This record gives sequence, structure tokens and C-alpha cells, in this order.
Amino acid sequence: MPPSTVVTKDSRAIAAWFADDKLCLRLADGREVAVPLAWFPSLLTATPAQRANWRFVGPGVGLHWEELDEDLSVAGLLAV
Repeated sequence: MPPSTVVTKDSRAIAAWFADDKLCLRLADGREVAVPLAWFPSLLTATPAQRANWRFVGPGVGLHWEELDEDLSVAGLLAV
């Protein structure tokens, strides 16, 4: 398995941001991951304000957008 897809205890997200048409995450182990918003229609069609209104789930194991009813796990993002 390539190193970028390995899930470890340090695979929790410590930062998240949007850049162009991607959701970007910085993980506790130093990796940065970017996934296309096209994979998540609710994020793709959301306003910048809606995208910015998120919170970490647990200690960075996922992200949650209440208004958009969207939940993403770091493990799931690393598995694709």
C-alpha cells in the first residue's frame, strides 16, 4: 500500500481548508491530502460560507458540516 494511504493513529486531521476545487487536509503525521470537491456534491454546490462552517469530529478523525448534513472521515478519504 502506498504511504499516502496508510491510516495510523497519527492520521487525524489537524487542519482543513478549500483550495480551488479541492478539500485539503493536513494530518498530524505531516501529510497533506487533497480530494476533489466533485466527489462530494453537497460541498461542490455549497457557498463559501457553508463550506467554512465545519467542525472536527472527535480528535480529528473526521469533519462535519451541520448545515450541509455532510460527514467525511479521514480514513475514508485516505482509502480512495
